[in-house]
Amino acid sequence: MKINTASPNYKGFRFPPEIISHAVWLYFRFSLSFRDVGELLAQRGVVVSNETVRQWCLRFGQTYANELRHRRPRCGDKWHMDEVFLTIRGKRHYLWRAVDQDGNVLDILVQSRRNKKAAKRFFRKLLKGLQYAPRVIITDKLKSYGAAKREILPGVEHRQHKHLNNRAENSHQPTRLREKKMRRFKSAKHAQRFLSAFEPISRYFQPRRHLLSAEEYRAILQNRFLVWNEITATQLVA
Repeated sequence: MKINTASPNYKGFRFPPEIISHAVWLYFRFSLSFRDVGELLAQRGVVVSNETVRQWCLRFGQTYANELRHRRPRCGDKWHMDEVFLTIRGKRHYLWRAVDQDGNVLDILVQSRRNKKAAKRFFRKLLKGLQYAPRVIITDKLKSYGAAKREILPGVEHRQHKHLNNRAENSHQPTRLREKKMRRFKSAKHAQRFLSAFEPISRYFQPRRHLLSAEEYRAILQNRFLVWNEITATQLVA
């Protein structure tokens, strides 16, 4: 896969890239508010407002996340799909999510419905982003999946069983934590924008530690910090 190596454009920003990228990493990697990130930076002598941190995250969060997506190896061919409700301004929305057999998040989509049309839209988004079809998809018993699958992925095996889809259901947990920290999302657009950056950045720095020795874990994490420095065009903040 071709990797986009273009550096982020920091022109016009008063603070150096090392501080900006570190603030963005803190916000998306940990369950922190903009105020929390500002306080952590203040402890190091960097005084910025909450609004400044917010603007940094809006401007660079998705850029960094896209680069991480471009650099990841091809994901698995078994897709687990699930949807979970989000309450936004008193109205119910649905967060559609797909993960592979290794727990890698393939894509997410916030929609106001979970009917056939919504399922088809999610399938198309997945196929456009990944550019390959799965061998099998695993979902719960929502009929919208089957109806959409027959039109979009007619030759793909489809398994529908509540207990087969625990991997996708467990993948929603970090989102729930952030939703609580943020006192819910302000709009469907806000949820989509935040989660599209949050998922790649947060999970990139969370290798499956229970499968690794301490030495292996440290080596993988160090390598990922080097990749982060490369895509953000910065040096590691000490």
